[in-house]
Amino acid sequence: MPGNGLPKRAAAVAIPALAFAGLAWLLGAEREWEIVTILVGFLAVLVVLDRTQPGRAVAAACRAERSVANATAVIATLVVLWTFREEHFALLMVATVALSATACVGLNIQMAFGGIANFAAAAFFTLGAYTAAVLTGHTALPHLLVLAAGGAVTSVLGLVLLLPVLRTRGHYVALVTIAFGLLLRNLLEVNDTFGGPQGMKIPAFAPFGFDFGTITSIAGIEVSFYLPYALAAAALFGMAFLAARCLELSWIGIAIDAVRTDPIAASTFGLSPARWKATAFLIGNAMIGVAGALYGMMNGFVNPNGAGFGESLTLISIVVLGGLGNLWGTVAASAVVLALPEKLQPIQEYRLLIFAAVVIAILRFRPGGLLPRPLRVLGSRDGVEA
Repeated sequence: MPGNGLPKRAAAVAIPALAFAGLAWLLGAEREWEIVTILVGFLAVLVVLDRTQPGRAVAAACRAERSVANATAVIATLVVLWTFREEHFALLMVATVALSATACVGLNIQMAFGGIANFAAAAFFTLGAYTAAVLTGHTALPHLLVLAAGGAVTSVLGLVLLLPVLRTRGHYVALVTIAFGLLLRNLLEVNDTFGGPQGMKIPAFAPFGFDFGTITSIAGIEVSFYLPYALAAAALFGMAFLAARCLELSWIGIAIDAVRTDPIAASTFGLSPARWKATAFLIGNAMIGVAGALYGMMNGFVNPNGAGFGESLTLISIVVLGGLGNLWGTVAASAVVLALPEKLQPIQEYRLLIFAAVVIAILRFRPGGLLPRPLRVLGSRDGVEA
């Protein structure tokens, strides 16, 4: 009803705007008391949204008005980027968070939708960057196609991993993916064709001839050369978000969910568990590879260290902390996992202690993650519980 619609839309605008305002404050914070205040405020908001009736009503309003909340997030992103248009470090962190969140959208499709525990996500992320290094260094392929090739290569090579993955279950799947990541890293380290342990240089991203590494002004206004990368990373996340959301609400998403929930029951209805798990794995790898390709071109180099087990654990921690299956949760968790430790640099002695305490507190009092995935209810308007 109109009387109920306006408050819901107001809540759907207020919550994303407040979240991005907090992110902007975190990016610009330099004093210890500011960082501590942001952390306390962040945890307090989580408690209010989770433990109080008004807070739960606001969260429900955001779910009910997804389009309004998403539009507000897009506008807030542009405002944050323009606010920090001359700040190299802040824009680098925004781009890193956006690209990590994009990779974690793909990892969510694999883990939350398909039920495949992929502990080699960083290996595929690095493969995307190596693909960009080889293609930009030895071919004249347009850079937009290079990004697509990064996703295609990681998907094709993911088929090698799929063979043992589809024939194992439970924690054995995790062991297989861990072994693949270690094997890939060792292969890259001893292969001189790919630069060995030193890695390879990658030219700057240059779509349609616009070299991002040389852009220093827009319409006569000085900007950081990281601004185009931050915009491209945000756009890439938006496309991954839209694709994953459409997948989730389609019959394909329903089939993948059914296979994950009960493979035996799904097979009795004609759904092939192997086929749909493979579909989720390949789509997720494509997103991870594209994000890795752009990340490599932004940094200008890639080396085997990025394919390490620790880096894969970081991506998995983002997915779990953000809430399995919740796409916006990857953004919030990426900011906590990637940006927060950097902002705690001034207090080196307590940096890791504070960061670990925040993560433990979130998982203790909100075990479903920062933004838990709503329960799917078939037949409802958007396919999930309102």
